[in-house]
Amino acid sequence: MTQRDRQRIATGLTEGLSYAEIARRLDRPTSTISREVGRNGGPSGYRPEQAHRATERRARRGTPAPPPAAGRPDGEAGEVEDVVEMAVRMGLPKMMARVLIGLWLSKNGRLTAAELTRRLNVSPASVSMAVGYLTQQGLIRRERDPQRRRDIYVVDDSAWYHSVTTGSRQTLEAAEFAKAAAQTYGLDTVIGRRLAKGGAFLERVSLDTLESAERWRDLLS
Repeated sequence: MTQRDRQRIATGLTEGLSYAEIARRLDRPTSTISREVGRNGGPSGYRPEQAHRATERRARRGTPAPPPAAGRPDGEAGEVEDVVEMAVRMGLPKMMARVLIGLWLSKNGRLTAAELTRRLNVSPASVSMAVGYLTQQGLIRRERDPQRRRDIYVVDDSAWYHSVTTGSRQTLEAAEFAKAAAQTYGLDTVIGRRLAKGGAFLERVSLDTLESAERWRDLLS
C-alpha cells in the first residue's frame, strides 16, 4: 500500500466513510482497509504518515503482520471488523461493540468472561466494563453457572426487543425530565417552551417505539 493510499484512507475516515466504501474507492478488499486501520491507531487515531513509517519499519525488521482472529480466515476477520465498525457508528463504544459482536458470532451466543477475553485478546477489566454496560442496556443478559460458579453472558433473539425497549424507556425518562424542567422555567419563557416541545417529541417517539416493539415482538419467536 502506498503513502497516497494511506492519505486517501485518512480522508475517508475523516469524511465518515465505511471501510467498505473506502475499499471500493481504492479498489482493494475491505479486509485490507480494516487491517490497515486496526493496526495503526483505529478509526479515530489513524495517521497516514505514521502508518506508512510503521509499515516500513516492520518490513525492514521482517515483522509479520498481526494474525487474524483465532479460528477465522483473514477475509472473515475483516468482515467482522466491518460489523464492529457499523455498531460503533450506531453509537456503541468500540470495546462494547467488539464484545457484543463476539457474542453474536459465537456458536451458541453464550460465552464466559474468560472466553471473551481469549477470543478478543483484551484484558479482563475491558471485558468486565463492556459486559456491565451491555447488560444494563439490555443487549445481553447474565446467567449463573451453579456448577462452576461463574457468570455466562448470553445474547439471543430477544436481545433486540430488550435493547429497543430499554432505550425507549430511557428516552421516556428524558422526556419526563424535560417536561418537568419546562414547568420550572415557565411555559411563557423561551427556555420553557423549548424544553416542553423537546419533551413532548421525545415522549411521543418513545411511546410509539414501545408500542411497535410489543406489536412486532412475535417476529423474534
